[in-house]
Amino acid sequence: MLTLSLTSRTLALTALAVLLNGVGNVLLKLGMQRVGEIRAFSPGALGAAAWQASTTGMLWLGVAVLVLFFVCHLVLLSWADYSYVQPASASGYAIVPLFGWLLAGEQVGALRWSGVFLISLGVVLVGRTCARTSDGG
Repeated sequence: MLTLSLTSRTLALTALAVLLNGVGNVLLKLGMQRVGEIRAFSPGALGAAAWQASTTGMLWLGVAVLVLFFVCHLVLLSWADYSYVQPASASGYAIVPLFGWLLAGEQVGALRWSGVFLISLGVVLVGRTCARTSDGG
């Protein structure tokens, strides 16, 4: 039986969590595009928008994918330091604009791509450190 090191397991699950987070958020965006822009904030209008959102399958799929992300995130927190998991998971901030551009047709400007590059650089730096600084647990 193949046993992966803590670092290998953590990196693999972090990659899966980032992917699930990005896909889940884009599914929410696409679902809300189907619902349409919410312009009125009266209780009746918000109730109608909530009803329409609750009957949109794309939103439910997005919620399900984000639940899977949350489970992965919890497992990661049981394996590695929070100071490792949270910055490593920040690569989701790079994935979301990419998926928004590819899947939702959003325009992403040069300044935003520059920010994505800086976040990615930070993730690489954090990824080069130990996932856990103590034996505990």
